[in-house]
Amino acid sequence: MNSDEKEDCECAPLQAETSPAEGTHREYEEPEIENPEASRMKRAAAKHLIERYYHQLTEGCGNESCSNSWCASSVGFNRMDNNAAAVKALELYKVNAKLCDPHPSKKVTAPAHLESSAHSNSACSNSQLNHKDSHSVRDNFKDVNYLTEEKVYEILDICGEQEDYSPLIRVIGRVFSSAEGLVQSFRRSKPHTKEELKLGEGSSGENEVQRLSPDELSVDIDAVRRVYERLLSNEKIEAAFLNALVYLSPNVECDLTYHNVYSRDQNYLNLFVIVMENSNLHSPEYLEIALPQFCKAMSKLPLPAQAKLAGLWSHYSAEQIRRMVETFQQLITYKVISNEFNSRNLVNDDDAVVASTKCLKIVYYANVLGGDLDMEHNEDEDEEPIPESSELTLQELLGEERRNKKGPRVDPLETELGIRTNDCRKPLISFEEFVNEPLNEVLEMDKDYTFFKVETENKFSFMTCPFILNAVTKNLGLYYDNRIRMYSERRITVLYSLVQGQQLNPYLRLKVRRDHIIDDALVRLEMIAMENPADLKKQLYVEFEGEQGVDEGGVSKEFFQLVVEEIFNPDIGMFRYDEHTKMFWFNPSSYENEGQYTLIGIVLGLAIYNNCILDVHFPMVVYRKLMGKKGTFRDLAVANPVLHQSLKELMEYEGSVEEDMMITFQISHTDLFGNPLMHNLRENGDKIPVTNENRKEFVAQYAEYMLNKSVEKQFKAFRRGFHMVTNESPLKYLFRPEEIELLICGSRNLDFLALEETTEYDGGYNRDSRIIKEFWETLHSFGEEQKRFFLQFTTGTDRAPVGGLGKLKMIIAKNGPDTDRLPTSHTCFNVLLLPEYSCREKLKERLLKAITYAKGFGML
Repeated sequence: MNSDEKEDCECAPLQAETSPAEGTHREYEEPEIENPEASRMKRAAAKHLIERYYHQLTEGCGNESCSNSWCASSVGFNRMDNNAAAVKALELYKVNAKLCDPHPSKKVTAPAHLESSAHSNSACSNSQLNHKDSHSVRDNFKDVNYLTEEKVYEILDICGEQEDYSPLIRVIGRVFSSAEGLVQSFRRSKPHTKEELKLGEGSSGENEVQRLSPDELSVDIDAVRRVYERLLSNEKIEAAFLNALVYLSPNVECDLTYHNVYSRDQNYLNLFVIVMENSNLHSPEYLEIALPQFCKAMSKLPLPAQAKLAGLWSHYSAEQIRRMVETFQQLITYKVISNEFNSRNLVNDDDAVVASTKCLKIVYYANVLGGDLDMEHNEDEDEEPIPESSELTLQELLGEERRNKKGPRVDPLETELGIRTNDCRKPLISFEEFVNEPLNEVLEMDKDYTFFKVETENKFSFMTCPFILNAVTKNLGLYYDNRIRMYSERRITVLYSLVQGQQLNPYLRLKVRRDHIIDDALVRLEMIAMENPADLKKQLYVEFEGEQGVDEGGVSKEFFQLVVEEIFNPDIGMFRYDEHTKMFWFNPSSYENEGQYTLIGIVLGLAIYNNCILDVHFPMVVYRKLMGKKGTFRDLAVANPVLHQSLKELMEYEGSVEEDMMITFQISHTDLFGNPLMHNLRENGDKIPVTNENRKEFVAQYAEYMLNKSVEKQFKAFRRGFHMVTNESPLKYLFRPEEIELLICGSRNLDFLALEETTEYDGGYNRDSRIIKEFWETLHSFGEEQKRFFLQFTTGTDRAPVGGLGKLKMIIAKNGPDTDRLPTSHTCFNVLLLPEYSCREKLKERLLKAITYAKGFGML
């Protein structure tokens, strides 16, 4: 056979001769020694079965009367998205679930690699039979090393006429498996001449590309989308994309890792844009090899390239962003479900999961950039730096130099882009869509936190990508950080006492009288804040004078509750209570000094630091201000809805504002005693009328005064106290404002059914004990207030922790036989000591009395 005949029999370029499945399996076979052929066949069979389950879940068998509950053709089947179908297909394969045979009325869809193989064989035979007809066609496309939309359509039309798509498959295989070819493809350029289109020759495209700004790319994204839409409908051609991606990705990874290719040609990003436009990336065929390899390559992009890619994708629509998010999320979920991760086999060591998480970060910041940004209204930094510990010199001598001196950690991509997550008021798609629950379930947070603190290149920490973690997981990471800092302060204190010969005091001890809790606590905290702020980072230990309770956490919980009740008492006048919103706001005319507000900030910080939940009711703007963002008109919707509605009507008024409303840039509000106070929003504001032209400025300045200027002194003191405790914490790095509120206040939703599911039993009780069944029946029959009393009695707070009551580990222990004694509790450990009462009525009566009149601590 001569060389021309050999070429005619080829149906794809040499790089793409093997099917995706075969090619990828061979990569795994190379290191194997024992029976590689059997291993390959086993994997191929498993992959084929999983694909059949997937198609059964998404397309069905075609039999309208199918009785298989896991078939899309069966009556009552609940449709699922591709991500859920892929996970379910894997589960069905593991349990060997029923597979439907295709109904005669439905054409069987063969897997892509089989289709490609069958097509290759038929194309070979066709080429031999029609040698003279096809040889000239193929010769025309030999030199096509990059593609344009017009060239693709030309080849497609010719292949359609010949009923032979092998020339197009060859071209796709050649171009999409070559980084250089893909970078040059689909450029935004002047139209090609007919001669250039016919010959596929001419310049490489460099000279034709339009002058673009640094933020733009030279790829024509709309053209890429139109081409994919035409080609992906043909399953034979789709296999060529898959095959090419398998060969492309390792070369791209090598280019980025060792050859610094992006610095030489920023258009190298084109290939990532083109590949990510493939709407089939999330399909099962890609999840095994192609997509993980591509993610690994993309994760090697340098920081400027990641920022540029995020900037480009920020112009995409919400649906396009969501498609990319689902692609990476499905790969993460697939890898998590198909592997057994544990403390010995960490998910942090899985290259595919780590790489796809890094890629997801780029999309996350594109989502932030493309959302509703507020870059202007930022709180001023504290004028006075937070004082360092007096122990600093000793720490340096001992090699314990304090970390994060320059402030909290900041994501490098945030710095490169010049934005923060908190700058985004409303992203393109919700932040919750970036959370991957299966990953959170298998993540060993103690190990992940260690990697986060050590910051080595060898170990990846998911805490560096907090968007993928839920609030429960992040709270656990914060808990480890706080505890380690407490132990560090304790160790330093011990060493300090040995060197200086001073009294050992490893805890932040507060001894208070229940009737004078504010005076005792705040005076003591004020002394500590002035003398040695580092003591605030020690573990809190509270003792109520005259009571025997030992603080293992429960006494601190009650301490915080009593302090909050006193501080937010309207009679004190530090905060104003809004009957309409049921929330508190800083009193701008308070007679208390700034030090009192600083101490309240310290209390809030201590609550987070010691993992205690507070019953505070602030509007969300307070937490945004704590995270560095000023309040704006939009925040008034929650903080002061009546004022917000009035100003909104002013903005929308269609008549003459000046003539009809007769308002000026002077506003009035009342102090704590109801006395009117006047304030000019501008100089001589009482003489400046509000008009249709300046009303927007009036509304902005009104909101600025109410939320920022009027309470500036009070809030700055409050924030300063909060940062005294949390300044070295990863709090700002991990949490968004709404999550900070959840962290401080807990969840308002009380699901006692979830609590029942997670409760454990001790001392002879179990789930089936008579008294336990009667206990839960009684508790479920309580009203909302009585249920909160029960939580307060058992756990020390009437709020659910982050994640809900299902995350609360409560224990019910037997406390003797039937008796007249009341139930008791250990709030430090969430333990309820319950005697075995003789009947349900007695149980209810004793329990209600215990939770209603419980106050104080004693030794049992």
